[in-house]
Amino acid sequence: MKDSFKEYAINKNNPKWNNAISRLAPLEIRDTDLRSPFDRDYTRIIHSNAYRRLKHKTQVFFSPENDHICTRIEHVTHVDSISYTIASYLGLNTELTKAIATAHDLGHSPFAHSGEKILSKISERDLGIKFWHEKNGLDFVDNIELLEGHDGYKKNLNLTYAVRDGIISHCGEINENSIKPREDFIDLNDYLTPNQYAPYTWEACVVKIADKISYIGRDIEDAITLGILDDHLQELYDLLNYNSSEKLNNSTIINHLVCDLCENSSPEKGLCFSENALNLMNKIKDFNYKHIYFSRRTLTSIKYFELVINEIYDILKQCFDGKNTLDNILSLKKFYPKLSNGFYSFLENYCNFSNREELKLKNKIIFDVLNEKDFSKAIISYISGMTDNFAIEIYNEIIRF
Repeated sequence: MKDSFKEYAINKNNPKWNNAISRLAPLEIRDTDLRSPFDRDYTRIIHSNAYRRLKHKTQVFFSPENDHICTRIEHVTHVDSISYTIASYLGLNTELTKAIATAHDLGHSPFAHSGEKILSKISERDLGIKFWHEKNGLDFVDNIELLEGHDGYKKNLNLTYAVRDGIISHCGEINENSIKPREDFIDLNDYLTPNQYAPYTWEACVVKIADKISYIGRDIEDAITLGILDDHLQELYDLLNYNSSEKLNNSTIINHLVCDLCENSSPEKGLCFSENALNLMNKIKDFNYKHIYFSRRTLTSIKYFELVINEIYDILKQCFDGKNTLDNILSLKKFYPKLSNGFYSFLENYCNFSNREELKLKNKIIFDVLNEKDFSKAIISYISGMTDNFAIEIYNEIIRF
């Protein structure tokens, strides 16, 4: 029902407001600034380098020659659009959903979920912890991404709690048919696994469900465009009970699911679909896994991704040698100048060996290059921020003579 969640929207009348707008550190604000806390977050996000790099990161299909196949940045825009429609209809805070949706995938590695799994294997082996993009996204907005302020110094993004919570809570791999926010104001660093906690706000719940609506529909449309589903179209039509008078595309699927969600959700029941819509969504998801994500055409490139990421990691990890580590990184310049310069510059931003005043840095120091686990974590963070194109460029530098 329209505006049925209005009294639960995150605004100054909501008891969660002060927690929702809290930041890890005070944020310097000009007297002339016209923005709300969440609108300020949104502009900080879109001016970050991690956001810019999303345009060259895979969503599902790697390196498409067709310019109209979805990339990670388009997916983010789709989630923003769907979240806005749902939040606006239900009476929730659309500025908050916009900020969460725009930032929700900043932690994705190159080569999409395949790259994520490869980095997770490395992380489990060398750090004893899994790598997952929701947690990495929180790490990026809290510790990695830097913005130059009007004083010329680079500082951390320092987003609000509600947006940070939405990033780490957005896991779309959900099958339950009722999403409600939690009440507890927890330390977000306590997250150990994806989907461990419910989001803190209804707005973050909306983004969580919009993420799933977005990708299942668009992935089908792209797969049809690329011809991957040519032998499975009848199965898809039967599954969707397809009406041939209406073109089967992303819009058709999204409209049905969004309308169903808005009609069936309530503060008492939570954000939920009708049983028919939920069953349909799960069937579509199963279809996508079978014929798109696990198709031979899609899986063929994974061995290449493993080669690229592991080779970059191994070259850098071999540099670790206590006090000689930095010299070893610089010695890579002889054969791998881009890798050497890039990783050294990355470390300068987050370690205590650099001249921070000269570099105009006022961000947190998070790595100790003399600590082997810190060094491994720094490599994983560096690789996770790469675009597909840059990772391949670095790999080509490594193998080229």
